[in-house]
Amino acid sequence: MEKSEAKRLLERAREMWDAEEWLASAELYEQILGHYPDEATSVAWWYDAALAYKFLRNWAKAYELGREAAARSPRGEQDPAFWNLGVAATIKRDWATARDAWEGFGIPMPEGEGEINGAFDPACVRLDTGGEREVVWIQRLCPTRGRVVNVPATRGRRFGEIVVHDGEPTGQRTYNGQSVAVFDELLLLEASSLPTLHATVNAAAASDVDALVASFFARDFGAEPASSFHMLCACCSEGVIDWDEASVPTHGGSQTVWLAAPETEARQLLDAWTAGGPRSWNGLELVG
Repeated sequence: MEKSEAKRLLERAREMWDAEEWLASAELYEQILGHYPDEATSVAWWYDAALAYKFLRNWAKAYELGREAAARSPRGEQDPAFWNLGVAATIKRDWATARDAWEGFGIPMPEGEGEINGAFDPACVRLDTGGEREVVWIQRLCPTRGRVVNVPATRGRRFGEIVVHDGEPTGQRTYNGQSVAVFDELLLLEASSLPTLHATVNAAAASDVDALVASFFARDFGAEPASSFHMLCACCSEGVIDWDEASVPTHGGSQTVWLAAPETEARQLLDAWTAGGPRSWNGLELVG
């Protein structure tokens, strides 16, 4: 390929990029890189091509081209080529490459080999399933992957599932003075076996509801009273929410509680809870 032809294709690739025609742009970059893989500016072409495939959720291609981009990028300087490779390698479960990518970005990894199961800071993830959107809290296992620790109200989503999220924040929550970023979900990596149920509970005081929630979490199950859910418009959801101010305190009386547990165990825990005071429950239903 003559350099004049490569220049023409490069201009076209950039036009397609600006038009968000990701596949056309990536394929044009690949044509150029097939002839000029190691030019002074080729690292940017590798990166853009890999990023375009990330936008397309073509993780095999994002991984393939991301490896080339990272190999030409400076280590330890938070270069985004390493971040994108870390995401793609995580989704492909290539843990050795993921570990090296995070280290290359500048994030120390737990010692060992294989799957990364560290204790990273918590975060929030905006789930997206068929147009429904819900922000949940996760305990991060690595820089891009975490376990959902809320009981989602969105049908088809579950407590305990493991999701992969993007790296650019799209909102912020503050809780107990700590700022926590909200990220968009990229995909559901591992489903959870725990079904979602809900029941109506009647309790004399807020402490009774807190006791119910604690009993479920003590068994590695989940429980969410209705007061923990908040409806927000898209604009507010992508802004800064002070969770301490937004939260409605747990209250006594009657309310719905979402539960994540096998039905038999859920009934046992609810029955045990009623023995602790003037409490009752009814209407346990499977919702997802």
